[in-house]
Amino acid sequence: MAGNTEVVDGRRRTGLALLALGILAPLSTLATRHARAAGFPARPVTLIVPFAAGGATDTLVRTLADGASKHLGQTVVVENRPGAAGVLGANVVARARPDGYTLTIMPEPVFRLPHLQKTQFDPMQDFTYVIHLTGYSLGVSVRAESPWKSWPEMVDHARRHPGKISYGTTGTNSTMHVTMEEVSQKLGIRLNHVPYKGESEIITAMMGGHIDLGVTAGGIGPYVDSDKARWLVLWTAGRSRRWPAVPTLRDVGLDIVSTSPFGIAGPRNMDPQAVQVLHDAFRKALHEPAMQQLLERLDQEMAYLDSSGYAAFARQRHDSQGKLVKRLGLSATP
Repeated sequence: MAGNTEVVDGRRRTGLALLALGILAPLSTLATRHARAAGFPARPVTLIVPFAAGGATDTLVRTLADGASKHLGQTVVVENRPGAAGVLGANVVARARPDGYTLTIMPEPVFRLPHLQKTQFDPMQDFTYVIHLTGYSLGVSVRAESPWKSWPEMVDHARRHPGKISYGTTGTNSTMHVTMEEVSQKLGIRLNHVPYKGESEIITAMMGGHIDLGVTAGGIGPYVDSDKARWLVLWTAGRSRRWPAVPTLRDVGLDIVSTSPFGIAGPRNMDPQAVQVLHDAFRKALHEPAMQQLLERLDQEMAYLDSSGYAAFARQRHDSQGKLVKRLGLSATP
């Protein structure tokens, strides 16, 4: 018995010595993280929308935030940071504390721009992927007074008048811009790109006659439904449920689908329990009637992925965007 006591006492002394040396410090840190996550969240959570207020993304995220706030017991505060093709939220979150209180919407340019220029973040190293949400029903629209009644009519005019037709997107090297460049290359036409900070600005500019074409998502819907604007083509995989008469790019002979999927991420090294709390709240909000009705109104489909599924999807998007950049010969400047 005395021998056993000596062994136990020896283990205790060894453990104390290791802790003093910092060898067991990670275990102590982990315990502290879990204790902290047990009361998470203890204050409002900020969710950055990297586009201007009033567009489809902003409207959708605010509805999602309202639903998630109920499940978290704390307010999810939406903060707009428009510009730079939608990567300003990633810039902020990459430098934020990994405490779960600063999150951002992650648009597709986050995975594309690092292949074009030096960025303030590495999408494969600097983020914790919380939940994937949806993708857009993107397309090209015109105001009612436009002379082009169909996509082929616009393309024919563009061929005869290179560089004369202008179109608006959410920024240089945004998915809207890159897809239009790919379309233009395939058709052999040249259009004039005008960057904006969000869909609401694009719609305002197009409806005011400042640009000819608007690359938009579901935010243009009310104008289309009231005959103030019309779709020329959609970029979805199949025909729209809301506008079934509108052709897709595939319908007009271009095998291109572009929906710019997005989700929510936080800084790297977030506590797994905090990630789970956030994921569960946003997942519940995503399935609530108000959110489902909004997705239907915006003609968007839910594309839910959990945290691990979203992380794997992010790796795939990062790789595919690198290949796209090379294939189209994109550059950091217009």
